[in-house]
Amino acid sequence: MPRRFWPSAARLGAPALVLAGLLSGCAAPPPAPPAPPPAPELNLRPLSFERLEGWSEDDPREALAAFRRSCEKLPASARGPISPEPAFGDIDDWLTVCAAAEQHADPPSAAAARAFFESWFQPWQVLDGDQPEGLFTGYYEPVLNGSRRSGPFYHVPLHAPPADLLRIDLGRFNPDLAGYAIYGRVEDGQFVPYYSRAEIEHGALAGRRLELLWVDDPIAAFFLQIQGSGQIRLDDGSVVRVGYAAQNGHPYRAIGRDLIEIGALTREQVSLQTIRAWLETHPEQAAAIMARNRSYIFFREHPELAAEDGPLGAQGVPLTAGRSLAVDRHYIPLGVPLWLDTTAPRPEAPRPEGPAPLRRLMIAQDSGGAIKGVVRGDVFWGGGARAEAIAGRMKSSGRYAVLLPRSLIPTS
Repeated sequence: MPRRFWPSAARLGAPALVLAGLLSGCAAPPPAPPAPPPAPELNLRPLSFERLEGWSEDDPREALAAFRRSCEKLPASARGPISPEPAFGDIDDWLTVCAAAEQHADPPSAAAARAFFESWFQPWQVLDGDQPEGLFTGYYEPVLNGSRRSGPFYHVPLHAPPADLLRIDLGRFNPDLAGYAIYGRVEDGQFVPYYSRAEIEHGALAGRRLELLWVDDPIAAFFLQIQGSGQIRLDDGSVVRVGYAAQNGHPYRAIGRDLIEIGALTREQVSLQTIRAWLETHPEQAAAIMARNRSYIFFREHPELAAEDGPLGAQGVPLTAGRSLAVDRHYIPLGVPLWLDTTAPRPEAPRPEGPAPLRRLMIAQDSGGAIKGVVRGDVFWGGGARAEAIAGRMKSSGRYAVLLPRSLIPTS
């Protein structure tokens, strides 16, 4: 019998504080402060598979394989909720469908894979308040040229995490802040923010032997940090896979917004390709513009990854090109299937006539500093020039529905 639950709203963020001064005499009162934007609010609305446009045309076999990899991250001995939001159920609910997925490891057809999801899951439209629409972008795995030694050609370091970078789990101090953390370091007995991008690039970590690798292009290194993982083609011909290890705790700032602010690009022009072109043609301004993003990523090597594997996502499993989605973990737990309905650029067309529909089953397997919001996703497109061409230009409005185990369907 299905277990009853009622999807509750996940209201995050503290209420705005208004400081009111005492007014004297006949002085005119100050203008009222602008109303704060509404707090993000996760709501779920039941759907049927028939209402998922494109569902019967998708081939979800790769998504099923990706889902099975996510299932491996659920320990059989674990108990309790899979997410702070009760709508996503307990680990036991997911272990049950994971066991069923193992029995469908090699579906003979797309129809068989769809039948598995239809049998074990119920789709729910994800809304922010009452809004189903959100922003969907793309990312890829870049390839850089590098070396294990610094030199005239390889002068830009990729750093491993420093020992004095501390992570404070705020949920240990206040249950309302579960899932939130701050990063910093101790200086003169005080916990202070960690070094910013500019401070690190000007030598704040020099002499600590934290240089993991050296690459030849500061702009490529900047985009590697935005993507979070990549391949480094070394000067001896070998290839090293690197991935996210830690972050300095400063908020991510979008460089496209800065280029719009200074009048270098219009909002319609902004893409990875146009940003890179501007940085390359304005070397005297590039460093200062990139430094506005105070966030800095530290890396680690991944020798365990095979050449055909994707990079490791936040869930710790290799990502699947076109089937792995980065989400905001404050609202969507990793490992859950999501039906994505958006659009993507057409890189193969000589003169793109507009984006193509992108409707397919995805698995939430990653997160990112720029992925914030209830209805917000970043599609992993793989590696290579085609993946970069799509990911760098993708900036689409869309929506998604989460697939939850049928054991969680509410009853009246």
